[in-house]
Amino acid sequence: MKNKVVFLDRDGVINKDYVDYVWTPEKFEILPGVVEAFQILKEAGYLLIVITNQSGIAKGIYTHKDVFVTHDYLQSLCGNLITEFYYSPYHESKTASLSRKPNSLMFEKAIAKYNVDISCSFMIGDKDRDTKPARKVGLKSIAVDDKERVNRHADIFAENLLDAAKKIVSL
Repeated sequence: MKNKVVFLDRDGVINKDYVDYVWTPEKFEILPGVVEAFQILKEAGYLLIVITNQSGIAKGIYTHKDVFVTHDYLQSLCGNLITEFYYSPYHESKTASLSRKPNSLMFEKAIAKYNVDISCSFMIGDKDRDTKPARKVGLKSIAVDDKERVNRHADIFAENLLDAAKKIVSL
């Protein structure tokens, strides 16, 4: 049986994005409507998978453990609605990696593991590097918080994650 999935970028979609990174629960500020969006998508039968670059690890700013603690904190805020987290600890200034978005390896791993039905699955991101790999693997993509419509790879635009969730379930 194939699964329908909503892939989610983290920083800027689920939580407030800071220039100097988010790696502690104290700095993790969930955006308005996120938990409600997760609930809407789960009730509609979607698995929720976070796909995020965490280059602060490669830069020595924080550790893998910090990412796990922050993701556990997010799960506690949303009632464990997220199926899985995939993250890339790399940064192009330190090392090349196919897992780092805009490459598609994290997507490909999740698609294989969860037997994803691409035709009814989505990627929600706030940057072009989120939606570009989604297009590469055949996912429909939604850009949030992109009032100028600069995201060249997005199929749909939404104000925020809650707006995106409502658009998905209305399709």
